[in-house]
Amino acid sequence: MRRPIILLACLAALSAPAVRAEGLPDLGESSQADLSPLMEKKVGEAIMQDIRLRESSYLDDPEIESYLNRIGRRLASNGEGGRQEFEFFALRDPTMNAFALPGGYIGVHTGLLLAAQSESELASVLSHEISHVTQRHIARGLSKQSFATATTLLSLAVAILASRHGGDMAMGSLMAGQAASMQNQLSYTRDFEREADRVGIQLLERSGYDARGMGAFFERLQRHGRLYENNAPGYLRTHPLTTERIADMENRIQSMPYRQVPDSLEFQLVRAKLRAEEGSSQDAVTDFATLVNDRKFTSEIAARYGYARALLRDKDYAAAEEQLAELRRLKTDSPLFETLAAELRMLQGDAAGAVKLLRAGSVRYPQERAIAYRLVEALLAAGRPKEALLATGADLQTYVSDYKMHALQAKTYAMLGKRLQQHRAQGESYVLQGLLMPAIEQFELAQKSPDGDFYEHSQVDARLRELKKRQLEEMRQKKGQQP
Repeated sequence: MRRPIILLACLAALSAPAVRAEGLPDLGESSQADLSPLMEKKVGEAIMQDIRLRESSYLDDPEIESYLNRIGRRLASNGEGGRQEFEFFALRDPTMNAFALPGGYIGVHTGLLLAAQSESELASVLSHEISHVTQRHIARGLSKQSFATATTLLSLAVAILASRHGGDMAMGSLMAGQAASMQNQLSYTRDFEREADRVGIQLLERSGYDARGMGAFFERLQRHGRLYENNAPGYLRTHPLTTERIADMENRIQSMPYRQVPDSLEFQLVRAKLRAEEGSSQDAVTDFATLVNDRKFTSEIAARYGYARALLRDKDYAAAEEQLAELRRLKTDSPLFETLAAELRMLQGDAAGAVKLLRAGSVRYPQERAIAYRLVEALLAAGRPKEALLATGADLQTYVSDYKMHALQAKTYAMLGKRLQQHRAQGESYVLQGLLMPAIEQFELAQKSPDGDFYEHSQVDARLRELKKRQLEEMRQKKGQQP
């Protein structure tokens, strides 16, 4: 992993004076004064920005991300108060790990997704990480640190990212000492782990999952750690796991009524998709062909979906179409089938066919972001930018803060030759990603564009003034001045 380079704008934001967010209880701890909820959010935003831009393992897959967020937000909504906002994302990493960042950002390794033997087991890890956030364990664990300087905050960001990789991440000399010191404190204490277990079990129970999934998964982790002591799962490095802790967990769970919770089809399909992307395409095809032909599967639907995905990856489109037809004959619906069918059409040069499929899919699954993105892409590939513009406009009325859709709208305007609107849409996409400088550059380009009417130029001028004012305020905060 490359050393993170947090942009100046984010660094300025991190060094802003701590302000307690309205509506949050005063915990009465030094951590509240040193690392306020608002500052936690800013630290998390800066790290997430760096992950999206520079982390090669970041999995930009809206289907997998949507699935994780549906489970995670279901759990979080059953927490006390339910006010904390969360964002869940995946990293393509074979190790069994998950981690919480300040401000409610939770990362899940694909290795952990594949290692979970039930959806309740996956939910148990997410509920545990959610609890670390809601109980403010990072802030409480670092309460003795001084957060007076931007350098120290940047060191915190580096340390959190380094802890995910077992401490082997290179660090700049300016931050190395502080980051190394912080990293030693990022492993949660036993008290924090027990608290996260207790709160996490409550979240599982309230959310309708099998709380026994937590005990089963953590027991398996412990056994794995004993077998491979020198190469223990990354999760165990930052989440100390003891026999006493597992016993305490099981005692809490035993008092709860037994609940058998079947896995959702989406859980099976997401795992099949990830497996189809592992190793070489030929190996993936062979593995899924064996599962399907020998009928050695727990879910025929997931096995055939994974087989179709592997065949698509291997460019055997005809065979992939055959597996998709088998899925249709099983009379089971999923938005993942619609995007798979559209992708096959696109790869075979039938953009119009993909548009038809995705339009029907958007009616059946109006909240699926992957279908919304693919529809715009298919319309552009089919040479229908005016329809694509209508699609982006309608979508952004509901999903105003979707930076990906703003970027797609910028591409649409570019195809239509509308330069002012192209730069304006791209600028808004950058704003939503926290990239203030690139956003200003885009609005300056929009300002200089020869097209656009008086009203559009006036809007660009007003937005540019607003962004430059924000930039000036961040520069003042960085210098320790009052705005």
